[in-house]
Amino acid sequence: MTSKIHEMAVIHPNARIGNDVEIGPFAVVGEFVTIGDGTKIAPHAVIDGHTTIGRECNIYPGASIGAAPQDLKYRGEETSVIIGDRTSVRECVTINRAVGEGEVTRVGNDVLLMAYSHVGHNCIVGNNAVIANCVPLAGHVVLGEFVTVGGLAGIHQFVHIGDHVMIGGMTRISQDVPPYLLVVGNPSEVHGLNLVGLKRRGFTPEDRLEIKKIFKLIYRSKLNLSQAIEELRKMEKTKYTVKYLEFLENASGRGIV
Repeated sequence: MTSKIHEMAVIHPNARIGNDVEIGPFAVVGEFVTIGDGTKIAPHAVIDGHTTIGRECNIYPGASIGAAPQDLKYRGEETSVIIGDRTSVRECVTINRAVGEGEVTRVGNDVLLMAYSHVGHNCIVGNNAVIANCVPLAGHVVLGEFVTVGGLAGIHQFVHIGDHVMIGGMTRISQDVPPYLLVVGNPSEVHGLNLVGLKRRGFTPEDRLEIKKIFKLIYRSKLNLSQAIEELRKMEKTKYTVKYLEFLENASGRGIV
């Protein structure tokens, strides 16, 4: 093992530490923690519980990963946190383990969690998500891939947010947000499609046109949501119609923004 572990770090002897891992002074790593190759853990970070951190992650000072969930239903059952590769967990971020025997709080690959953000119990954060400063994700929130959440936004428990969504700063999200949308405000409102994000991620004009057709059906027609879903089922089966139907049919039940 070629890891660089500071002599003043507190590492349980049963913790599994990969190669080329750096652990700074006063960091704490618990008994059931696994840390992947090339990950860096800064001073004063605390990683506890049944937590697995992937390769080449960066854990910054004061971060707390794997602590008990902030849920009165938790009774000490064995649950876990799993974090993917190349994810950055900035200063004073908290990621709590799940509630319910065998359940998982999961953060994907290439995620950026900015300072003071919170990932509550049983959350799922998709790959390439960016969560800005002081954003709390309450329990059981599901974020898709390439979601961006602006600073000080608040995400209600059980809410589902689709792929490529952009949520503006200080927005309150209390209902599901379908894919590709731009959402801002308190109460939150849809302000159209996240076209800038889609262009940056290589969506072609044809892709964007297909997404616009779906958007107009759901948000610009005079159909209610059930009627719009029925019309969506009648449309040509493309990856975008299929994705939207999957999202709407597996929504949290809180309604959509």
